[in-house]
Amino acid sequence: MIMLGLSILLFIFIFQAATILVLEFHRPAHATAWLFILFLFPLVGFILYYFLATEYRRSRKARRRGNLNQRRRARLLAMSTNITNASQLPMSEQAPRTRLFRAMLKVGELPISGKNRSQIFNNGMDTYEAMLRAIRHATNHIHLSAYIIRDDGVGREFQQALIQKVREGLKVKLLYDGIGSIKLPESYIRILELGGVECACFFPLRPTFLKKRMNYRNHRKILVVDGEIGFVGGINIGDEYIGKHPRLGYWRDTHLMLEGDSVYWLQEVFLRDWEMATSEKPDDPSFFPIHSCENNEAVQIVPAGPNRRGDAIHDSVFAMLTSARERIWMTTPYFIPSASIAMALQDAARSGLDVRIIIPYVPDTWLVHYATLSYVEEMMRSGVRIWQYKKGFVHAKTLVVDKFISVVGSANMDLRSFYSNFEINAHLFDPIAISQVEKDFLQDLKDSVEINLQKFQKRPRRQKAREAMSRILSPLL
Repeated sequence: MIMLGLSILLFIFIFQAATILVLEFHRPAHATAWLFILFLFPLVGFILYYFLATEYRRSRKARRRGNLNQRRRARLLAMSTNITNASQLPMSEQAPRTRLFRAMLKVGELPISGKNRSQIFNNGMDTYEAMLRAIRHATNHIHLSAYIIRDDGVGREFQQALIQKVREGLKVKLLYDGIGSIKLPESYIRILELGGVECACFFPLRPTFLKKRMNYRNHRKILVVDGEIGFVGGINIGDEYIGKHPRLGYWRDTHLMLEGDSVYWLQEVFLRDWEMATSEKPDDPSFFPIHSCENNEAVQIVPAGPNRRGDAIHDSVFAMLTSARERIWMTTPYFIPSASIAMALQDAARSGLDVRIIIPYVPDTWLVHYATLSYVEEMMRSGVRIWQYKKGFVHAKTLVVDKFISVVGSANMDLRSFYSNFEINAHLFDPIAISQVEKDFLQDLKDSVEINLQKFQKRPRRQKAREAMSRILSPLL
């Protein structure tokens, strides 16, 4: 009788493991992580897999919702100045980069627009000042989306600014993520709604769990004011982004303010997210006014998420890394690369390129930090140089490749951002914008300490064990 019971349990376990292997055959790292959890917690692990690991992108409804409004897309393409050839970019030496340029057009769902003005911010204080100034000068509408919103000093300042604009007769929409803003009290949203602000939660916790979407998060940070000014980058809404976190201290981040054609596409992404969260289809012509920007900066907005075909951010980063000729400078708070991204970085370094990566010294999440450190030794062995930021916590997500392109956005260099989150990046092709990202990177190097390979190899075995376990689980973090 005991043998029969054990046989049944073994059969159930094998069935669970086989199910995971079959469903995750195209994602080996995820399969390994879930099998590890299954071995630790045989029945509970499979239940968690059922609710958390189902690929949202497999659903037809998800793909349909991810499709752009084709009528509106055609209208926006006609309204914007689009760059279709590398020779149209500002610097003549960029013209030979035809292969990478074509890859950006193919991988990125949206065009490279040519009439833009950008301003880069490297801290929360300056970013909030610019955002609140834009909000207070708004005359038609305000659309704000954030992964995290806090009910603290900064959060309440934004709350009151939005309510005030409703009193002035503007239309105001606020979108927040159900997991990222899980600590946001209902009273905060209630005050906004009583003030006339339209609020929506993207994948709220309870229904999201039952619909098996809990693993998917809207990590985007978007602000669009009057359809003329847009913000995108790594900064959410909270006191920690101005250095008030008691442990992390100074918060180093990068955010971008845009004017011109690119704001059309930020608006389009926001409206699609709003439709996903509310099933409403707002299509007010005032959301897309004719802009007066005369600057000629080239900018491409690149959204990615589990509701879209392909992995636009991952694939665009891979194309940049494999096309690099001189340098790859990367800043990321979480470095958990895919196998192809890791190989591209190592190959670039072995080929003699200047490959540098800045990661945090003080982490905000220890499990993710140990997973990041698990990649350090193999990267450095191939010639990649890695620094740890010591001035505070670095949350910036930037990439500079040669003098051809720089990236500012919400996506980390990790598997979650590549495959599970709803993310958005901006590709900057203007020499001045690229030089600003470069300047900030060089300053960050001065505020960082380079990891010495020999010393790093002597780290305690306990740390190596933590790194190994965190790396196994990293696809799920």
